[in-house]
Amino acid sequence: MRYLVRARVKPGRESDLLKAIEEETLGEGSVAEGEYLRNMQEARLCADQTARWVEVCYCPDPLQEERPYWEGYFELTRVQDAHDRRKCRDENGSQQWACGDCDCTARLEAKLKDSGTLFLNSLRADKSASGRATKKTG
Repeated sequence: MRYLVRARVKPGRESDLLKAIEEETLGEGSVAEGEYLRNMQEARLCADQTARWVEVCYCPDPLQEERPYWEGYFELTRVQDAHDRRKCRDENGSQQWACGDCDCTARLEAKLKDSGTLFLNSLRADKSASGRATKKTG
């Protein structure tokens, strides 16, 4: 299944999250390891200051495997189906593991690309801004 995830970075966790992304350790040890990095490459920071991305998850409960990894850095504000479950080939049993190569959320993902800014760029900008502030006060 594919989910639209909305999340806010927990205060003080921005640098740790950026480091985990840049060092490619985000999600390390999870069966969905590479998905975390793909999600962060695609995530957008929207006007309400939530990061949003479409995530593929095969767990019986949404983000069951991923939630502990995400919650180390984010407050997950909303996780919702990204499309009609009845049409999901993996969910309805017509094609196992279909979500990996499915284009069912192409329109949603295109819409996300046109909204807000790249989340990763905002994390990097925050790090640069905090570095400049530290130099001025230090």
